[in-house]
Amino acid sequence: MKPEFPVESVEDQGKARSRRKAHSGQRGSDLFKLPASTLCISIIPELQWTIFQLVHDANDNSLVKKTLLALALTCKSFTGPALKLLWQDLSKFAPLIRCLPQSLWKQVGRKLEFQRVMTVDDWSIFCKYNHHVRSLIINDDDPRIGDETWRALSYPPFSLPLLPNLMSLTWSNYSILTSLCIPLFVSPTITKLNLSPCTFGPVEQSILSCISMLCPLVSHFHFHFCSSSESEHPSTALQNWSHLTSVTTETVSEAAILHLSKLPSLRFLQFKLPSTPISVDTQKKQRHVFCVLEELVVRCRSVVALDAFLERFFIAPKSISLQITSIRDSARALPALISRLPNGCAHGSLECMQLSITELSASHTSIRTAVLRPLFAFRNLRKLDFAAYDYGLRWDDAVLLQMAKAWPLLQQHSSRGVTPGAFVSLLQHCPCLVSVAVIVNWSTIDGHAISPDAPYGGLSHKALSKAFFGSPRIHHPERIAAFISAIAPNLASIITWTNIDSDKYSTRWKCVLREQERRMVLSGGAGADGKQAHDTENRDAVIGGGDKGDDGDFFESGYTSDESS
Repeated sequence: MKPEFPVESVEDQGKARSRRKAHSGQRGSDLFKLPASTLCISIIPELQWTIFQLVHDANDNSLVKKTLLALALTCKSFTGPALKLLWQDLSKFAPLIRCLPQSLWKQVGRKLEFQRVMTVDDWSIFCKYNHHVRSLIINDDDPRIGDETWRALSYPPFSLPLLPNLMSLTWSNYSILTSLCIPLFVSPTITKLNLSPCTFGPVEQSILSCISMLCPLVSHFHFHFCSSSESEHPSTALQNWSHLTSVTTETVSEAAILHLSKLPSLRFLQFKLPSTPISVDTQKKQRHVFCVLEELVVRCRSVVALDAFLERFFIAPKSISLQITSIRDSARALPALISRLPNGCAHGSLECMQLSITELSASHTSIRTAVLRPLFAFRNLRKLDFAAYDYGLRWDDAVLLQMAKAWPLLQQHSSRGVTPGAFVSLLQHCPCLVSVAVIVNWSTIDGHAISPDAPYGGLSHKALSKAFFGSPRIHHPERIAAFISAIAPNLASIITWTNIDSDKYSTRWKCVLREQERRMVLSGGAGADGKQAHDTENRDAVIGGGDKGDDGDFFESGYTSDESS
C-alpha cells in the first residue's frame, strides 16, 4: 500500500510536517462548510453503508443499478461501497465481460465471444470487479458466453476461482459442456448452491462430488433434475457436507438419509424416497431422529416406502408434507399411513400438515373422516390440507365436532357435506380460524329466516375473514347473508365455483357477498378489498324464483372469486 505522502530526508521532515498541517487545516475548514447531512455521510462509514444498503434493497432493480452507478461516480469516498453493492449480486456473468475493453469482445447473435487473447491488462480490469461478487446466477437457456470465451477464462494469471468471494451459485439447465465450467467458480466461501442440470451422468456426478469437497461450508443445497432413473442422484455429495441447514433434492440413497438425520443444523428437508423401502438390516438398528428439523417434504411412489421411513425415523417438525403418487387401493393404504404418523412424529411440535395423493386408480374412492382420528393427537395443529385426485372424504357432523375440539388452534380448514350447525360448532371451538373451505348444506338456513335475536347463542367469530363455499344451490341470498353476518361478521371474502350450469346460483352467491359487504359497512367495517358495498333493493326479486332442486347439490368445476365481481 502506498504511503499517503512521500518519505523525505531528515532535515526536510519539519518543513514537510508544517506543509501537511497547513494542508490538513485547510481541508478541515472546507469540510465544515458542507451541510451537516453531507458531512455525516462523508465521515461516518456506518451511516454511509446503511444508506447505500437501503438503495440496494429497493424493489426496482434497474433503478437500483442506475442509482448505485451514479453514487460510485459522485466522489472517491462513495466509489468503494457503491461498487461493492453494484457488483454484489449478478443475474448473469455477461456484465463482467462487458466491463472489459470493447476490442476484446463482441456480441454475435445472442453470444459474447472474444476476438483476441486476453492480456494482463484485461485481467487487471477484471480483478477490479470480480472480488465484489457474492451471488451469481447463470442460466444456459439464455446463452451469453461462447464456448471459446469460457476456455479463455479457464486460464487466468491467478489461482482459481474466478470469483474468490462468491457465496451463492445458481446454475440452471446446464449441459455436459458448460458443467465443465462450474469448477471455475468453486470457492471455499460458497454457502448456497443451486444446481439444475439437463443431464446428470457420471461426469456431472464427479463434478458435484468434487464441489462438495472444495466447498465444505455449503449450508443451503438445492438440486433439481427430472429423471426416471433412481441411480442418478447427488447422495455422494450430500454425505460430504456437515453444515447443511436446508436441502431440496430428488431421490437420495438410504445412506444419505441416514447422514442427514444426524446433522445438528438441518432445518428444512425436501426429498424423494427411493421406491425400494429401507432395508431390513437398517430397520433392525436403533431409530434415528431428525433432532432440529422444522419442515419436511417427502415425495414417494408408494405408501410402503413412506411407512418404512416413518418406522425407521422419528421427526419433530412444525410442518410436514407427504406427497404420494401412483398409489393403489388407497382406501386401505391411507388409514394405515395415518395411524403410523402419531408414532413417527412428535405430537407437540406439529402445526401444519399436508397430505397429497395423485394418480389414483380410475374408480372414485371415498373414505369416512373417522380415519383422521389418529391425527387428533397433534393438539397444536394449525392447518390440515388434504388434496387428492378423484378422492373424497365423507365428513359427518360428529367427526367434525371431535376435530374442532381436538384442534382448538386451527387456522385453516377444508371439509364438505356438513350442516350449518356443524359449521357453527367448528367456529365455536376454533377461535383462531381465519380461512375455511366448507361445502355446507344450506337447506335449513335457506328455508327459514334466522332469528334477529342473537342466533346460535350469540356466537360471533371475529377472526374468520375468508371462506370458500363451493356453489351449492340456494334460493334466498338474504337469509344466507344474515346467517353468515351473524356468526362471522368480518368475513370479507367469499369464493365460489362457477360454470355454465351454475350461473344462476353463482349470481345468487354474488348477492350474498354484496349483502355481507353492506352489513359490514353498516357495522363500521370495510367491504371486501376495502370497497364500498352497494345495496340492492329486493334482491330475491332481482334474482327471480329458483327451481326446487336439492339444496345440498353443488358443481365441481373450476372456481372463481366473487371478490372481482
